[in-house]
Amino acid sequence: MATEERPETGLSVGIEAAWGLRERPGRGPARGLDVHRIVAAAVDVADREGLLAVSMSRVASEVGVTTMALYRYISGKDDLLILMQDAAVGTPPPAPAAEERRAGLERWARAYYAALCAHPWYVRIPISSPPLSPNDVAWMEQGLALLRDSGLDAQEKLAVLVTLSGYVRSRLQLGADIEEATRAGGTWQDVERRYWRLLRSLTANGRFPALEELLASAGPELYAESSSPPGEDLDFDIGLALQLDGVEALVARKAAARG
Repeated sequence: MATEERPETGLSVGIEAAWGLRERPGRGPARGLDVHRIVAAAVDVADREGLLAVSMSRVASEVGVTTMALYRYISGKDDLLILMQDAAVGTPPPAPAAEERRAGLERWARAYYAALCAHPWYVRIPISSPPLSPNDVAWMEQGLALLRDSGLDAQEKLAVLVTLSGYVRSRLQLGADIEEATRAGGTWQDVERRYWRLLRSLTANGRFPALEELLASAGPELYAESSSPPGEDLDFDIGLALQLDGVEALVARKAAARG
C-alpha cells in the first residue's frame, strides 16, 4: 500500500504523528496502541531478524491487531521504514558547552556512528528524502549549530553534514556487507589473509609496483589475527580525520577569501 500524504502538510500519516500533528484514532483497534508502539515492535523485529523480516502483517501480529487495523496508524511500509529509522537513530547526545567546532563535529559523527551501529539494518533502507522526521531534524540542527561561526554559507554547511553523515553510513554499509560475506562461515580475518596472499601472488610480475611496495612494507601484519576489519575503530578513525581535515581546509579557504 502506498504511503498516504495529507494535502495540508504533504506529510504521511506516520510522520505527522511523529511530529505531534495528528491525534491518535479515537477508537483504536487495541487499547494503548499508537504509532510509537508499532514502530518499537518493527524495530525489535529488524534488530532480531533483519530488515527483510519486517512487513505490515508481521508487525501487526507483533502488536496483536489485524494488518488492516495497522493502517489506521501507519499509511504503509514506506512510512513505517522512515519511522523505524527515526526511532533507531534517536536524538543526538547533548552538546557540551563552548564546544570547539572540530571537536564538536567529531563527537557528532561518532555519536551518529554509534547510534547506527546499534541497528545495522538502518543503512539497508534507501534514502527517499532529505531529513524529515523529528530525530533526523534534531541531528541536522545540532550539526548546523556547530557550523554557525564557520563562515560557510548555507549550501556549504549542508554539504559538510551530508559528507560526514554519508561517511558514517558508508562505513556502516561496509560493515554490514562484511557481516553478510562471512555469515556462511569463517571470519573477516580469514577472508583478509586469503586476499593478501592471493594478491601478493597475482602481482608478483612487476606490473603493479606501488602495490608491491605496499605489500613489502606492510610485512606480516597483513596476515595478523588481530587485524581489524574495515569499518571498525582504526579505519573509521583515519577516515573521519580525513573528513574533518577537509572541513577545516574549507573553512580556512573561506576565511582567506574574505581577507
